Amino acid sequence: MLTQSKKLGLTSKILIGMAFGFLIGFALRTAFPESQWVTDYLTNGLFHVIGAIFVSALKMLVVPLVLVSLVCGTCSLSDPSSLGRLGGKTIAFYLTTTAIAISLAIFAAVMIHPGNASLASENMEFAAKTAPSLSQVLIDMVPTNPIKAMTEGKMLQIIIFAVVFGFAISHLGERGKRVAALFEDLNEVIMKVVTLVMQLAPYGVFALIAKLALTVDASAFKSVLMYFLVVLGALIVHGLVVYPTLLKLLSGLNPIIFLKKLRDVQLFAFSTASSNATLPVTVETAEHRMGVSNKIASFTLPLGATINMDGTAIMQGVATVFIAQVFGIDLTLTDYLTVILTATLASIGTAGVPGVGLIMLAMVLNQVGLPVEGIALIIGVDRLLDMVRTAVNVTGDSVVTLIVAKSEGEFDSETFHNPEAGKLKGNLTDQVQS
Repeated sequence: MLTQSKKLGLTSKILIGMAFGFLIGFALRTAFPESQWVTDYLTNGLFHVIGAIFVSALKMLVVPLVLVSLVCGTCSLSDPSSLGRLGGKTIAFYLTTTAIAISLAIFAAVMIHPGNASLASENMEFAAKTAPSLSQVLIDMVPTNPIKAMTEGKMLQIIIFAVVFGFAISHLGERGKRVAALFEDLNEVIMKVVTLVMQLAPYGVFALIAKLALTVDASAFKSVLMYFLVVLGALIVHGLVVYPTLLKLLSGLNPIIFLKKLRDVQLFAFSTASSNATLPVTVETAEHRMGVSNKIASFTLPLGATINMDGTAIMQGVATVFIAQVFGIDLTLTDYLTVILTATLASIGTAGVPGVGLIMLAMVLNQVGLPVEGIALIIGVDRLLDMVRTAVNVTGDSVVTLIVAKSEGEFDSETFHNPEAGKLKGNLTDQVQS
């Protein structure tokens, strides 16, 4: 029995956890539909606690991982032109894929026409927080207090500080090398902690999915089923067609190998619905399973978790057209172009945490004069779509990272083509025995 359990890889364990979580949650909901005990002690008790602890354990690593890994990566870029070229390439790729994503979403929504005017209601309400303006997003990129930025988890500010700090270290000669060596050691420690936390994944995923199965209202799907399917279809096409095509065309790498090695990352993203929480897993996979150097991965992936929100852009594109159709409002070509531009730029200010896409959607709707109240129609299914679009987001982060690494000569082809490279199977047991 013990021998068989060792053969199960992390992906298999996570899938088993997801399946058991859904089955148990669905069974409890069916058998005890009105049970206050189930709600208090399981839904909001045991499952909530285990799931929240797992997500917190992942988020615990995000700030130190981003800071330390990005300082390490920037330290090795002693040439200012290298940093500028790397940053320019990465941001250009991220913004391009986001523009493609929302264009695909709008095209699909216009052609399929998921909106139905009979869904509109005078009683629909949605209290949206005020979305930041683009100018404010740019101003907020530079931290006035780096320590405060770290405690509040403001990723753009942390990235800016880490890049400047690492760049300064790289220009301090011998003293800078000593500091860089310290950060390299810290980076190894953090990656070891990532490996340990990832062993908890099957249990955390089980709890998250069980709670989801107990709380999602099935009736919410009836009125917006077509919207749900259009968004889901666009996400699948973007994740499994557009990204692999770009990877093949721009790097020549095999998309099948890429998708196989990315399964753990996608499952983590799907379970947590948070690009930031998944970041430790994404970095570990890119470096040890796909052969991307730390110099590239430590720069492109934290940046991608912050500004690359293709999945969110797809939701915003479909939702905008859907809400316009529900309220009987015709959008012009200028409106569509405005949505594409606004959603692309809004992705820069969208935090990689669950549910924030709805806040940014309010900004997009305001830009084209659509009623924000329409968001109330899609709240019921947004959690499920949030999980899928987060998986799409991390896929995009990894594709761009591979393309940039290949173009910069910071890519190990042997690691990428080795199916056993970086596998976690048995690692923890081996470490304990040694």
